[in-house]
Amino acid sequence: MCLCSLVACASVPIRVEHVSTKDALKHASANALTDGHASDETAIVLRRHDLAERFVRDPAAALEALRRIYVVGNGGSAELFALSELSFLYARKGGDRSHYLAAALYAYAFAMADQAELDSERFDGRQLLARSIYSVALAEAFEQPGESRLELQGGARPLPFGELQVDFDPQSLLWAGRRLIDLVPVTELRVTGLRNMYRQAGVGTPVAARLEDVGQPDALAQLVNSKVRVPATVVLHFPDARKQIVTEKMHGRLAVYTADAAEQLKLDDGSTVPLAMDRSTALAMTMAESRFWEREFARLRGNLLGGAGEKPNGLFARDPYRPGRIPVVFVHGTASSAARWGDMVNDLDDDPEIRRNFQFWFYAYDSGNPIAYSSMLLRRSLVELVATADPEGKDACLHRMVVLGHSQGGLLTKMTAIDSADRFWQNISQGPFERATMRDSSRKTLSEALFVKPLPFVKRVIFIATPHRGSFMANPQFLRRLAARMIRFPKDVVDLSTDLTGIQSDRPASLALERIPTSFDNMSSRNVFIRTLASIPIAPGIAVNSIVGVETEGPVETGDDGVVQYSSAHLEDAESELIVHSNHSMQANPNTVQEVRRILDTHLKLGCDAR
Repeated sequence: MCLCSLVACASVPIRVEHVSTKDALKHASANALTDGHASDETAIVLRRHDLAERFVRDPAAALEALRRIYVVGNGGSAELFALSELSFLYARKGGDRSHYLAAALYAYAFAMADQAELDSERFDGRQLLARSIYSVALAEAFEQPGESRLELQGGARPLPFGELQVDFDPQSLLWAGRRLIDLVPVTELRVTGLRNMYRQAGVGTPVAARLEDVGQPDALAQLVNSKVRVPATVVLHFPDARKQIVTEKMHGRLAVYTADAAEQLKLDDGSTVPLAMDRSTALAMTMAESRFWEREFARLRGNLLGGAGEKPNGLFARDPYRPGRIPVVFVHGTASSAARWGDMVNDLDDDPEIRRNFQFWFYAYDSGNPIAYSSMLLRRSLVELVATADPEGKDACLHRMVVLGHSQGGLLTKMTAIDSADRFWQNISQGPFERATMRDSSRKTLSEALFVKPLPFVKRVIFIATPHRGSFMANPQFLRRLAARMIRFPKDVVDLSTDLTGIQSDRPASLALERIPTSFDNMSSRNVFIRTLASIPIAPGIAVNSIVGVETEGPVETGDDGVVQYSSAHLEDAESELIVHSNHSMQANPNTVQEVRRILDTHLKLGCDAR
């Protein structure tokens, strides 16, 4: 009996067995965030201090005991990390919200160690996990009860072991003439529809905020669409974190950093760390909540009143105007919207050089209107915005603008970069424009729409699947007549009808206009407008790049993208032409995006002072 007891005491039930790589990695990476259990590192700390069973029976008491060990100096980074993960677990499994705040503070103290310690732990997986715990726990600590949005307020907040005094300046929520509201943490949101999701690793809780007007926004503030979701990061600063964490009275500062204004957080010692940021989810929320797709057909027909928070025609942006950054203006095509640029903008926005040196603007318009009219509104909007943003002409980068158009949008784009003289007018009347009899309002509209000069600040145009010589899809007469019955013109276009009839009274019937043309009429390869536009070269000093889609088999020269033939999209004088195997909707094609990225890199290397 004694011998058996001695053998039993001496036996060590240690075994080693082979498992799959998948199972091994799954076990090694398990933690409070992924499967609701403590990581191996934290479990070791509990066993080392004989607190494993106690944490199961009485989590609050085990946490208090582990904190005492750390406070008196019998613990180090391992205990600090364990306190963070265990506080998070306890908050999730019955503890009050104060334990989320404690988890965030412990995680911050662990992750924001001095640089020497961080260098020694740069391969320590707990660093990444601590930042993740900090992000999620901070969101939970400041989340409005029952709602997935943060309520940022200063004041005293209870902790399981004391109190945290939080400083917060509500003025930090002001952005681009508006106030950030409805700060939604994006960590637990799932996005479908965007091809790629970009998330910048770092410190803080990434959020997507809505905008609320504060008084009447000025003209530049109104450039930012009121439906935009602003990517930002919420950070609770905790100065001298490892010194404060052992006290009962602590102090922190809550701050909000928008993605356009800051990408790094400056620490107390002067060093910097990246801010956690998620631009992709904010972009996806903007597009989903704005419901661009649902209004594309309405905008084709003539959405005279516009959508909620959207001007009927005009420029808008996701970010405020920033001096020193080159504007890239995206112009969508027929029956389309700015949302169709989503994947391209998302990919370009992930490039730090492009993000720091360019600003993206979007032009929305009723795509059934005559092309000369829509392009007039585009030019007018650009001129007004440039004059408002830079009245003294000091921003050289503003005057290096790139305009990029898809399909019909490419035709509008070309109209920013040509000198038409009176060639469009000659299609209407052989007589001098000055002598034509018409109302003053009609004269003003026709003068601006038909007598086009290149915009002096546009220095590059990029065409994507653009029907420079028309689209075979617009050729059938029945389609164009159907479009004419469906499309509603704005009042100033309707008012032109009577005056144009009078002006053309002496012209042969075969040359006279039957009615005001729609964009479908204009894009027929037999239409006099598209032929005239095709014959006018891009003005000197403006770079031209072309991206052409061909989805058909056989020679490129006889191919098409299902809407536009290669022979129509091809430009002899382009600085570059890329053929992409794609259908007409090629804005999101990776090869298209990479080519636009290359072109913007080329444009940037020329500098803002290039002439």
